[in-house]
Amino acid sequence: MFEFPKNFAWGAATSGPQSEGNFKKKHQNVFDYWYAKDPKAFYAGVGPDTASNFYNDYREDIPLMRQAGIKVLRTSIQWSRLIADFEKCSVDEEAVAFYNDMIDTLLENGITPYLNLCHFDMPVELQHKYGGFESKHVTDLFAGYAKRCFELFGDRVDHWFTFNEPKVILDGGYLYQFHYPLKVDGPLAVQVAYNLNLASAKAIAEFRKLYGNDGTKKIGTILNLTPAYAASESKADQAAAEFAELWANKMFLDPAVLGEFPSKLVEILEKDGVLWEATPEELALIKQETVDLLGINFYHPFRVKAPEISAKSLQDWMPDIYFDNYEMPGRVMNVDKGWEIYPEALYDIALNIRDNYHNIEWFVSENGMGVSREERFMDEHGMVCDDYRIEFLKEHLRALHRGITAGSNCHGYFVWTGIDCWSWQNAYRNRYGLIRDEIHTQTKTLKKSGYWFAKVSAQNGFE
Repeated sequence: MFEFPKNFAWGAATSGPQSEGNFKKKHQNVFDYWYAKDPKAFYAGVGPDTASNFYNDYREDIPLMRQAGIKVLRTSIQWSRLIADFEKCSVDEEAVAFYNDMIDTLLENGITPYLNLCHFDMPVELQHKYGGFESKHVTDLFAGYAKRCFELFGDRVDHWFTFNEPKVILDGGYLYQFHYPLKVDGPLAVQVAYNLNLASAKAIAEFRKLYGNDGTKKIGTILNLTPAYAASESKADQAAAEFAELWANKMFLDPAVLGEFPSKLVEILEKDGVLWEATPEELALIKQETVDLLGINFYHPFRVKAPEISAKSLQDWMPDIYFDNYEMPGRVMNVDKGWEIYPEALYDIALNIRDNYHNIEWFVSENGMGVSREERFMDEHGMVCDDYRIEFLKEHLRALHRGITAGSNCHGYFVWTGIDCWSWQNAYRNRYGLIRDEIHTQTKTLKKSGYWFAKVSAQNGFE
């Protein structure tokens, strides 16, 4: 029996823009806008307008999630739904009523809410007017929005998070063109990375003004940690992995927990002439406003090798001038998603947090397996028999259990996701849920993994 600590949080994660649909929203976020402008950019032309219809179905969806053993739900508030005037931070009362009732419904069903403030969904008005998080003014607007959330919902919500996967904002929007605004600008991505860390610190400062630092209410951030593994022991491959680790993980992990950026990363960016613009006052704020806990999203490792072309070559600055991706022969793959399956990395993450980050409280805030055409695996009763997902979750939970046994301070495991949700450009190509959503009828039913997870949650472990 793999038994987990007392009061371990068995949960699921989703986000507002991926579940709610954009019903009754007076503002667009960047994905609403991009879909309206270019629906062909999205798989099968499916956009975020309906998603899993959580805006309309939450009173039925939440008991269904509880039936699947979900005791904690991590979701997000949509900045573009809640706020009526972005400069004044005035609120839309209809949105306030929705989020209030959604939170109350969670609590009535014995589900604890964990609320995140930004899940890639920058209001497009702020993106077009200021460049989104390219602008430090927008970091102030974000802090004002965060304050409104704390004031409105903090009486019932004890766990808050500033961002989900801030690095993906860089990757998608500023480096590799899979999120709007579809830019390719390495130096600008560096500044956006700094501004995201600054925005997080400003939001935490607003939280501290209201709630102090006594631990009764907690605020954190959610990072997608992908440990960087070198292709070999060669000096060149090891150097590539060192930079990849600095860029992919430590650029957000170190400021969040330790209050400062890695000196080696700063040194490299300064040498290359691309270091962010920062003031002493901003750096002091980042130093002071560190997180209480971490959410860690994990799906795959980050394997790298020395770049084929020297970083000294004449080329536009991008972070990957210092490394190339490496595909390990014989690796186990989720071929539908194109990601390597390597549960051992979750153990490595657990020890890294234990040894290098004050053994801060943390939880697995996302882990799951997206598979396409899941109707292939339906039985005669219409249930998806997703044994592949159950085995994936078991393998990762075993690795996590080893990390906890070794002393890492992990308090929960959240599967991505509860109900099949809309997934950015990929829409519903791959399904991740414990609960299937027939998107044309919005009929929702537990998969085999949902019944399995309910049992694990009830007995706080598995055989």
